[in-house]
Amino acid sequence: MPNASKRKIRETAAKFAFLIAACTSVAAVVMICLFLFVNGIPAMGKIGVFRFLLGQTWRPANDQFGIFPMIVGSLCVTFGAVLIGVPTGVLCAVFLVFFCPKKLYKVLKPAVDLLAGIPSIVYGFFGLMVIVPAMQALFGGSGKSLLTASLLLGIMILPTVVSVSEAALRAVPESCLEGALALGATREQSVFFAVLPAAKSGILAGAVLGIGRAMGEAMAVSIVAGNQAIIPESILSGVRTLTANIVLEMGYAADLHREALIATAVVLFVFILLINLLLNLVKRRDKP
Repeated sequence: MPNASKRKIRETAAKFAFLIAACTSVAAVVMICLFLFVNGIPAMGKIGVFRFLLGQTWRPANDQFGIFPMIVGSLCVTFGAVLIGVPTGVLCAVFLVFFCPKKLYKVLKPAVDLLAGIPSIVYGFFGLMVIVPAMQALFGGSGKSLLTASLLLGIMILPTVVSVSEAALRAVPESCLEGALALGATREQSVFFAVLPAAKSGILAGAVLGIGRAMGEAMAVSIVAGNQAIIPESILSGVRTLTANIVLEMGYAADLHREALIATAVVLFVFILLINLLLNLVKRRDKP
């Protein structure tokens, strides 16, 4: 009986610990939401919602706070990063799971994990010293552009996409691969036409996490994107993202300017929420 009583006490304590952890996480999200919306929504009202969201001129000194060029810049940079990083990350995960020799896996896997721990400012310096000069040599100009930012962010989201995709692929029962092989398919055909579709939900989750990382990155993008608050005319044009706009100006902003930057964070937050809602809708539609 004493042992049973002690075990019950430990289980009860563990339940309370888990409950406190969960409540802390929820409380943190609620406080962030309250701070953003309480400080950001009134600024949109002062500026005008349509003038704020669809305005194409950002001149705080003249009380012009149009963030449409930054919205377009964020979407373009994120789309470019996903176009580069997600296919590369998924193919890398496929190689690690199905085609990588064990000795090579022991080297590649830690290297991929190490990418996730590199600070974004280091990525930014790498982009400035390596990618920007390469773009200058290839296309001319300053080298700081939408393409440069997309390429750098594509590299930055790789560890997230690779790790989540690898976990999703390993979660697929081996019988799926073995069944395809038994029907006469090659190993490559079995992987790409049997296992990958079965792991689609997990891979999609990795892609969404990558989108969130790309859309939320500020420091690295601010170094290599050119920081021009205009709608880009081509992939070689300089851009400014929502996050870069916040990080570049929050240090000296005051009054309505500061409130407009917080409202910019609200717009970014809403974008991330919409992406997660879209993922949940796709997952529900895929369920039988």
